[in-house]
Amino acid sequence: MESVDPGGPPTDAEIRHGQRSWTVWRQDDNGNRYVVSRHDTRAEADSVAATMEARGHKQTYWVVRSA
Repeated sequence: MESVDPGGPPTDAEIRHGQRSWTVWRQDDNGNRYVVSRHDTRAEADSVAATMEARGHKQTYWVVRSA
C-alpha cells in the first residue's frame, strides 16, 4: 500500500481556524489503527476514504472530525 503523508498533527492555530479539521483513519485486518490524512473539508476526507475503500483491500477507512 502506498504511504500517505498525514502532514503531522494539526497545530493549535490550525484547530482555532478550523483548518485540517477532518481526519481519514484506517484499520487493518489485525485491528491496528492509523491516521491516513487530514483535510480542510469533510468532502475531501470522504473522497479519500472512498478512493481507498474502492481498492478492495481488507482495511477499513472512516472519517472523523478532528478535535
